[in-house]
Amino acid sequence: MTATEETGTVPDSKGKIAPESGEGKQDTLAKRIRSHPWFKKALIVLIVIIALAGILYWNDLQSKIYVENAQITAPVISLTPDTSGAINELYVSVGDPVKRDQILAKVGDEVIRAKTSGVVTGVEDTPGQTVTALSPVVSMIDTRKLRVVGRVEEDKGLKDIYPGQYVEFTVDAYPSSQYQGVVEKVAPAAREGDVVFSISDKRQEQEFDVTVSYDVTAYPELKEGMSAKMWIYK
Repeated sequence: MTATEETGTVPDSKGKIAPESGEGKQDTLAKRIRSHPWFKKALIVLIVIIALAGILYWNDLQSKIYVENAQITAPVISLTPDTSGAINELYVSVGDPVKRDQILAKVGDEVIRAKTSGVVTGVEDTPGQTVTALSPVVSMIDTRKLRVVGRVEEDKGLKDIYPGQYVEFTVDAYPSSQYQGVVEKVAPAAREGDVVFSISDKRQEQEFDVTVSYDVTAYPELKEGMSAKMWIYK
């Protein structure tokens, strides 16, 4: 076999062999790679790896319930006077930390004190205004009772959620941070006024609150009202 037959090249009009073009070299290299005895083995290994990754991803999705609509929240404590009167003094502002029995305001001759330690979330900042016994002068939360509360549609895994399950969650304010918690309770009744309609058959789908507790001392950056997402492990 001649050199030209072996390489597949053709001599020009002067009898000289023209060098292979870039495209020809690439084609030849590709053929050599495909004909290499390890090529098929490597291809099989790659397919197996992709398949295993797909299986692991699917199993991971099936092992937890994703809850998109969640929020950091705590029960609001409304502090009201025992009798009607004018607001004479306000000693706190929104965001102030307070201690139990700390004086927060004065209505007439009555002193309004904090019933527990926490953070002020609202004040009736109108000195001289007359308020009744039903009017909150100061609102606050007990930060020890901060929880993540998620809204779960009844057909989106609600039947598989129960107290004690491990939970991971994130907050929009710190998207790169991940937090841990535990399912504390599942609401026994649907949220009032919240009705979701299924697009397929227009049936009403109720939403239920799932409350998750976490170590509030470990995550002091989490604040009342922050939006969150959580994953509940089955």
